[in-house]
Amino acid sequence: MSKSSPTFSCASCGAVYRKWAGRCDSCGEWNTISEQAPLSKGPGSKTLSQRGKTIPLTDLAHEEAPPPRIASGMEEFDRVLGGGLVPASAILVGGDPGIGKSTLLLQAAASFAQNGAKVLYISGEEASAQVRLRAQRLGLGEAPVKLGTETALRDILTTLDEEAPDLAIIDSIQTMWLDTVEAAPGSVSQVRAAAHELVTFAKRKAVSVIIVGHVTKEGQIAGPRVVEHMVDTVIYFEGERGHQFRILRSVKNRFGPAAEIGVFEMTGQGLAEVSNPSALFLSSRDAPAPGSVVFAGIEGTRPVLTEIQALVSPAPPGSPRRTVVGLDSGRLSTILAVLEARCGIPFTGLDVYLNVAGGMRIAEPAADLAVAAALLSAREDVSIPPDMVFFGEISLSGALRPVSQTENRLKEAQKLGFSQAVVPSRSRLGDAEGMQIKTMTDLISVVGDMFGAG
Repeated sequence: MSKSSPTFSCASCGAVYRKWAGRCDSCGEWNTISEQAPLSKGPGSKTLSQRGKTIPLTDLAHEEAPPPRIASGMEEFDRVLGGGLVPASAILVGGDPGIGKSTLLLQAAASFAQNGAKVLYISGEEASAQVRLRAQRLGLGEAPVKLGTETALRDILTTLDEEAPDLAIIDSIQTMWLDTVEAAPGSVSQVRAAAHELVTFAKRKAVSVIIVGHVTKEGQIAGPRVVEHMVDTVIYFEGERGHQFRILRSVKNRFGPAAEIGVFEMTGQGLAEVSNPSALFLSSRDAPAPGSVVFAGIEGTRPVLTEIQALVSPAPPGSPRRTVVGLDSGRLSTILAVLEARCGIPFTGLDVYLNVAGGMRIAEPAADLAVAAALLSAREDVSIPPDMVFFGEISLSGALRPVSQTENRLKEAQKLGFSQAVVPSRSRLGDAEGMQIKTMTDLISVVGDMFGAG
């Protein structure tokens, strides 16, 4: 058998090379490339040709009870998890620094513990006194949560093995270090190895583990993406520091629906649950003004109404500005191009500012029609009726495409007092009695009906 050639990898970004180099071409870091040891070596090592044990097999029709869940008592938190915490599950929670991850998980730990679960909270970033001070400020000083401060993963796993908790919270994975890996804490090698050990422990000992991870400036969890593949659930805690709203969003969930959200409000006593996000996002809505449109969206399994705001103003000589908050900037460019090419409404020489009120982030294409209506309203200086909602996808030809869960969107809008809706034709309206619904085939029809042009 030919001898396998050694491989080298970057400890910062994980890029793999065939030979050593002083500088990583992928991330630009110096002295981060080191040789990767093979999985097994030496004369006494096993090979894949040797027989192992037979694994048990079952049929697809095998009936098995669904995994039991442990409810925390925080309805928004349980909703994002898919109905509660599944034993032996590994959950990764990411978010910007200072957004409230530790506060959220400390409240969740206290709720789980007060409901009878044995909870261990291991902090590698703060001292015990700091965690206790936060707990007292949140009114959780008497919660039966076991607290530990350590960064050595070997000691943490030994403690978890002896204590046998129902839930262990590790804050954070970037501070953990494994003595078998020759790399600094927070490096790609350490994060990958520590996550592997924690996930393996969770499956072997039937202990649920929540791992906190920091995010990069691009908004992704720092470290190798393989960590997200290891865990069962990936959750992001989002929000703007200038807003009191916080969104807990699942992007992966093996035990429940993905893209589910939970809404919280940051208060002086910690995070308060918001049972009706639509009413909260629209509560501070001002009087009808040009550029203000209400979008009826779907986040996970729940309909959520949000306000989309647009501002169009003359641009100084040079390239006009396109500023977007809460939406994809590429989607805005596409809608502007469709308005100009298909409807003959130019935005050349105009600055465009677009914002989703309340710090909400919208990713679904169903917001296209609401964005276009907000842009047209701001450009023509015409106010949209305050009791009207919009939703629909815009194609490059200018046609409006129907979107999913039209009936749920309309019911949520009607529940909050909206009586008019503009939707694509061929939408499944269902039971929408009491609402005046305008079905449009293309964007030109919207422009002509709403703004008297087209």
